[in-house]
Amino acid sequence: MASINPTRGQFAALRDVPQDAPVLMINLLRFNKVAEYAAGDPESGAAPVSGETAYGRYAAETLEIVLAAGGSQDWIGKPMLTVIGPGDEAWDHAFVARYPSSRAFMDMVKNPDYQRAVRHRNAATADSRLICCAEAAPGKTFLAGSSE
Repeated sequence: MASINPTRGQFAALRDVPQDAPVLMINLLRFNKVAEYAAGDPESGAAPVSGETAYGRYAAETLEIVLAAGGSQDWIGKPMLTVIGPGDEAWDHAFVARYPSSRAFMDMVKNPDYQRAVRHRNAATADSRLICCAEAAPGKTFLAGSSE
């Protein structure tokens, strides 16, 4: 089942994440071949663009908002293959964004300018995942905080 936006419950659960520590947001994106703008959107009657192009519009329109919230991009990559996971689950784009806190992230996505730009993300993505993580020191056993 495709997931484009969080459910109310998922967004509400962010309130339970510690508010005083940085969060890392793992983003996995699968783009639509052709962006699917909603009826009535100014882009819906325009020349078709790829989902990746529409996502680029979203990124351009939200960059200053992300930076103002204290956000940054810590890592970006081009997924090549799902080694463990459903065989039909493939991703076009992956990145990790850092925010000073889950509160900063929640405030950012409530920003009216951010909300206006989300239409490009919605048109761009066929499926996505957003995983909120606490930062931990890497361990020798690939377990966070492990010293062995």
